Amino acid sequence: MTDCLAILGPGVLGLSTAQWAAECGLEVRLLGRDLAHARQGLEEIERRWKGALERGILSPEAHGQVRARIQAVPFEPKALEGVGLLLETLPEDPAVKAPALTDAAHWGAADLLLLSGTSALPIASLAEASQISGRLLGFHLFVPVPRMAVVEVAVPPGTPPDLLDRAQTLGQALRKRVVFVRDQPGFAAARMALAQGLEAMRLLEAGVASAEDLDALMTLGYGHPAGPLELSDRVGLDLRLRIAERLFQSSGDPRYEPPALLRQLVARGETGRKAGKGFYSWNPDGRRL
Repeated sequence: MTDCLAILGPGVLGLSTAQWAAECGLEVRLLGRDLAHARQGLEEIERRWKGALERGILSPEAHGQVRARIQAVPFEPKALEGVGLLLETLPEDPAVKAPALTDAAHWGAADLLLLSGTSALPIASLAEASQISGRLLGFHLFVPVPRMAVVEVAVPPGTPPDLLDRAQTLGQALRKRVVFVRDQPGFAAARMALAQGLEAMRLLEAGVASAEDLDALMTLGYGHPAGPLELSDRVGLDLRLRIAERLFQSSGDPRYEPPALLRQLVARGETGRKAGKGFYSWNPDGRRL
């Protein structure tokens, strides 16, 4: 993989991907809304590498190599010079993603591979809103990117085969198993995880068992690394609610109708780990209380 990878959006997904891509040997350009925003993201990655240095996980020589592979720049036409791949990792809102993807398509080379890191938004609709139909794929990485071994690539109808080949190459460069799925709201992974999470919420709402016990059935009984309610807290209950609303609206499937409990928690601002409270209480460092 020789193409420079631009990552638009220094949030949780963008930073995790940028860090891992540099560690995998890719040249990375971290794009923020301005230079200060991009540098702030890079400082967070450097803080993580410093911790790895102190723990002896990363050698000083390796640190110098990975740090040289990543730079922080503002999102502007000049930022895409020499870039072959762009992964958009902006918030899950088409009104935010579409204009940025339109700009990237106009500013970048004609063969710039455009990827969206969304986990649920239909790619065909996002591409149409961005006026880049036939140029966009979904590239759903799982956080934390260094630890998760798969990427879900959502493919709209009529996608040129060469885009799939390039997405496959990028996924392999990131040391992931690449799973291609047909484009639809929620793709495949989010639909499966959401259905389980919403059912767990309904069971909790009905008083069938506590959150801890419901999660224990899935972690201890089925070997899941995290229970559906803890996972929902980690993902963000507001995001879970938005995805559920979209899927229920588009499909009419009662499996995706948001439970009243989920709506109540989001209305109170109890959106999970990032808020310090959801189905569980969380420390500021992201650990469950």
